[in-house]
Amino acid sequence: MIKVLSVFGTRPEAIKMCPLVKEMELCSEMESVVCITAQHRQMLDQVLEVFEIRPDYDLNVMSRCQTLFDITAKVICGLKEVLEDSHPDIVLVHGDTTTSFAAALAAFYCRIPVGHVEAGLRTYDKYSPFPEEMNRTLTGDIAELHFSPTTQNKDNLLCENIQKNIFVTGNTVIDAFKTTVRDTYVFENEALNTLPFGEKRFVLMTAHRRENLGKPLENICKAVLRLAEKYTDIHFVYPVHLNPAVRKTVFAYLDGKKNITLLDPVSVADMHNMMARSFLVMTDSGGLQEEAPYFGIPVLVMRTETERPEAVEMGTVRVVGVKEEDIVAAAEHLINDATEYDKMAQAVNPYGDGHASERIIDAILKWAKEEK
Repeated sequence: MIKVLSVFGTRPEAIKMCPLVKEMELCSEMESVVCITAQHRQMLDQVLEVFEIRPDYDLNVMSRCQTLFDITAKVICGLKEVLEDSHPDIVLVHGDTTTSFAAALAAFYCRIPVGHVEAGLRTYDKYSPFPEEMNRTLTGDIAELHFSPTTQNKDNLLCENIQKNIFVTGNTVIDAFKTTVRDTYVFENEALNTLPFGEKRFVLMTAHRRENLGKPLENICKAVLRLAEKYTDIHFVYPVHLNPAVRKTVFAYLDGKKNITLLDPVSVADMHNMMARSFLVMTDSGGLQEEAPYFGIPVLVMRTETERPEAVEMGTVRVVGVKEEDIVAAAEHLINDATEYDKMAQAVNPYGDGHASERIIDAILKWAKEEK
């Protein structure tokens, strides 16, 4: 038996780690242990409930107005006790959060090997996205095993002189859809059940990244407002992040508009099923760039760069920046040009076939046997 400790603390991590945890629970050669940091408390708990996962350890680090300093220090100190109590053979972390980097560093201090799920994503700009780019780069330097969603992610690691234990697995977010998406799904949020999905075109949007706070987010909201006023037959749905700085801007520009629905963050199941029924996704999120192409939904990325260039290259994603005019022009192109829309909608999804978790488990078991 190999004991695997999975550590995660935010909603995006949980969406991608829970399918892996469920798969490990079925593996007779593994003992799966879960530690959550609760870097995001409420949004994390919603995902755990959907996947029916009860953590073995809960650091509960979230605090009001928390800073990166707070999160990093609490995770490292909290994990010291968890690692000493659980004695795992390997620690799994995911992606690019502060939880992931701090957990990897704590494991390193205890000389415990680290497996990095969703390894090798890069923008090569340490301040964009911030702090994610450095979190994933530093986690990659610490990790012993690297589970890359795509070949391009693997190539990034090879260029950084990481030469062994790199496995191309696909992205575990595709695995999650087996649990969350159903044709007969009834939304948990009653406001969503009142919307005419199937009768009108819907645009799902999110925007909340640190680098977009201030003027960029204002530009995004202005662009959406112009689109909503011009295309009254299209409905915009925006689950608004709980960050007060985000909500202040978004509600100032978009609240009270007839064909714009502003919601508090919705459950992962609501989000996935709403996405599956949408016409277009407009976002600054990383995860939605991977999720929407599975459903054949074009994605406009309201950022100046993406760490997921394979989606751009395959044609499922388009980076449009954060200028009002550019966002409006890109959205109108897809709204008015059916040929261009179909070209994006029918592009090949580069993120896998829904079996990433199985490949990760196989790689861990192979590595463990070689180590013995």
